[in-house]
This record gives sequence, structure tokens and C-alpha cells, in this order.
Amino acid sequence: MSMRNVYCIGELLIDFVAEKQGNNLSKAMEFTKKAGGAPANVACAIAKLGGKSKFVGCVGNDPFGDFLLDVLEENKVDISLAQRSKTFTTLAFVSLAEDGERDFVFSRGADRELVYDSSLKNDFKDSIVHLGAATALLGGDLEKAYGRYFFDALTQGTFISFDPNFRGDLWRDEEESFVKKCMPFVEKAHLCKFSQEEAALLSGKSDLYEASDFLHEVGAKIIAITLGGEGTFVSTPEFKETVASIAVKPVDTTGAGDAFIGCLLQQIASLQNPYEILENTDLLVKMVGNANKAGAITTTNYGAIPSLPSREAVFDSSEPHL
Repeated sequence: MSMRNVYCIGELLIDFVAEKQGNNLSKAMEFTKKAGGAPANVACAIAKLGGKSKFVGCVGNDPFGDFLLDVLEENKVDISLAQRSKTFTTLAFVSLAEDGERDFVFSRGADRELVYDSSLKNDFKDSIVHLGAATALLGGDLEKAYGRYFFDALTQGTFISFDPNFRGDLWRDEEESFVKKCMPFVEKAHLCKFSQEEAALLSGKSDLYEASDFLHEVGAKIIAITLGGEGTFVSTPEFKETVASIAVKPVDTTGAGDAFIGCLLQQIASLQNPYEILENTDLLVKMVGNANKAGAITTTNYGAIPSLPSREAVFDSSEPHL
């Protein structure tokens, strides 16, 4: 079985996590260092499930940057395209409430300094490009590189996945700008993954059916709206269904959405023709069911990357093609 590369473009950063200290960061006293960053989490999820992922992003030339690249390498992610900067590695401070829900505060650094590499364009042709970054639309070299990689993927006919990873701390009073910047990606992506909050923010509609209809009109082909323990609302222009998840007791929801989209992309990358997923809703529902499982398992432990499930934990051994 040939497996396509999945290029995951965006930020890799340190999550300093305040575990079991409530969701008020001002009261937290102890923090645990974890590797994080949505596209990096996705890359690790893909590799851990037996796929091939390449991370495209920038970290500082400092001990934290060393730690982050070591974690990706340990998880079998190709880091040959990662860049280093004199600017300090980006940090995120994460508080966790008792139910596993989290709050973020960012101290941005090297992630914004990713420089566009024109040599990747030809490699995109028979690959998948995942554009999923909390920080990629905030200006600087990263936003420029992100936009150019998106254009390269379009010109190469690449299967494109988009996850906006909205973080309120980064877009306070700038939500309209966030929505406007997301729309070109929603318009052209084959697969869009949203949280319920993101779907409502981007569409202006709280109802899942209305929100997905609006986003399909913009151009999105497949929409997956994650609903936590309730599963995932999957929509195409002709089909809508909520796919159930498995029951777990969550302790940390960080990375659950990344595990979900990573698992879904790993399965799509294993198809002879990834565009088959646009027409085959039975296969799509089956894949989303597996991806729900991956996301749920990730919430049962602390830290996104260490909690990502193995291939054996997600896939039924009787399904060799996935």
C-alpha cells in the first residue's frame, strides 16, 4: 500500500500546562512542559498511526526548540523541513479545568518567522497539505509563507485540509479579521475541520445544518464539526450525519481535534485516490468513526502528543486497507 506524504504547515511550540489547578491561569503555580502546536500534533498523530508526515514550521535555536524537534523525531515525523530562528521558541500557557477543558495564553516567538521554501511546490503534487495553525494568520513571515504554500497546493492540484484552530487570546477584538482571513481557505479546501465555536464564528449561524450549508456555499467540500463527547457532525453538499464517538472520561482535551484530523488524514493518505472521499460517504463515515476514536483516546491523558493513540488502539485488525 503506498502512503502519501502529509505536509503539516504551521506552529510548533511549548505548552506549559497547569494540570488540575482550575482554569484560571493567574492562580496556577505549577506548570508541566509539553510539546504542542496544532499542526505538529497532527503530524505526530499521522506518524503514530503508521502514516507519513512532514512538519513545516519554525522553532527557536534554543533548548526548547531542541526539545520540540526531538519529540517530533521520536514520533517518526520528518523534520527535515523545520527551520530554526534566533528568536526564542513560542510558548503557550494552558490551564485545565476539572472536565479537561482548557484556556490558552500565548507568548509568541519563532513560529512567526517561517520562511517560504519554493522547492516544496513540486513535492505537493502527489501529497496532502494540511493547513492547520492557531498562529498562521497573524501576520509576519509565517502568514506570507502559509499563503504561498496554499497557492502552491492549489496550482499542483493537491488535496487540501484546513483547520482554523481559533484561539480567543490571539484574536481578542479581531474576530472579524480572523473570519475574513479564513474564508479563502474554506473556499478551496477539500476538507475543513471545525469546532462548534469555529463553525458558528465563521458562518454566523449557531445551527449545525445552517452553518455547514453556509460554509459549503463558500466552497468547502467536506466539513467535519467536532462535538466533543457527542461525536462529529459530517457534512457534504448532499449529505449530513452526526457520527457517534466512544465514551471516555476526559482529563485533558488538548490535542483531541488534532488527533481527530490526523487520523482522518492518515486514512485519506492511504487511499489510491484521496478524492474518492468526496463521493464515497459510507467510507467517509467509517473513517470519521475511527478519527472520533483517536480524538477520544487522546483526552484520557495529559498532553497532546504523549496521549496520541497507536494504530492498534484505533483500527480494527480486520480493516487492513485503513
